[in-house]
Amino acid sequence: MSRTLNRKRTAFIATSAAIGLALTGCAAGNGGDEGDKAASTTTLTFATSFTDDHPHNRCGSFVIRDAINEQTDLGLKIDVFTNSQLGPDTERFEALKSGDIDLDLQGPSALSSMYPEIGVIDTAYAFDGADHAFEFFDSGAADELTDGLLEATGYRTLEPFFFGMRNFSANSAIRTPEDLAALQMRFPDSPQFLMNAEAVGATAVAVAFEEIYVALQQGIVDGQENPIPTVKSMSLDEVQTHVNLSEHQTGVQLLLVNDDTWQSLTDEQRDALTEAAADARQQDYDCIVEAEQAIIDEWEETGAVTVVKDVDKAAFANKAESYFMNKYTGERLEFYKAIRESAPSN
Repeated sequence: MSRTLNRKRTAFIATSAAIGLALTGCAAGNGGDEGDKAASTTTLTFATSFTDDHPHNRCGSFVIRDAINEQTDLGLKIDVFTNSQLGPDTERFEALKSGDIDLDLQGPSALSSMYPEIGVIDTAYAFDGADHAFEFFDSGAADELTDGLLEATGYRTLEPFFFGMRNFSANSAIRTPEDLAALQMRFPDSPQFLMNAEAVGATAVAVAFEEIYVALQQGIVDGQENPIPTVKSMSLDEVQTHVNLSEHQTGVQLLLVNDDTWQSLTDEQRDALTEAAADARQQDYDCIVEAEQAIIDEWEETGAVTVVKDVDKAAFANKAESYFMNKYTGERLEFYKAIRESAPSN
């Protein structure tokens, strides 16, 4: 069954002129064979929270879109809506579940509101970097988690995307847990992130992703934590003087597809989407790493931001591990142990 954009929920149409333009293009048709081809094309909606220039879009969602759309005989097309055009993360949950959105990038901690166990992927200092995280997924060790997410929500995981190493920013240096304890720090409003804050000794204030800049500018919070490309793309370096390389979390975003959408695709379409997602994962990783280094170099050259590299990561990591070994129980504890035991250092 064709799932074209002009069948998407009208509430989304009203929120974006871009969607209206897309509708016009889909509905027009050209008649003859071209019209028949257009009528038989399945159009998927891909939504993200990120700006166009963020690696998750320019090296991720756009790469997938272009790879699919260039295959004109595939009968599949992807439209991408960035920058929360189709609503913030929490609103898109239901849209993805109902099929009003077909593809989305979401963080495990946010998804934990519907499937608590998936939040363990976002545990502070659980992974020893992107390579460790990718190996955990590629080896099949994460299958029980992603299968559980699918059963609980109807969200099928295509790929993990590297979001970057999460670091603390503030208007002062943060080298130890003691430095962090004196600050009000923005964390996402999810149980997992709030546990992470407690685990590393932070005082957490929940602020929506889209409101971080204003919260920092107005002094509602003293600092925040995000990967470096996100700090730059959201212009947080305009309202923060120090970026502290705590690398307290290996940021992972899950590329999700509505399972009903997935089941409606042909084998050829599934294969093409799977291949495009895998290629985009690598390109996204490369872009994240390149962007991180370029931004750090720029900050150090201009002095616009003080980059604090001598963070006592061992002190933070040991504090976090002690916390989670006592905090987690049941399946989450077992998943956490499995991640730590799979670390290259173990």
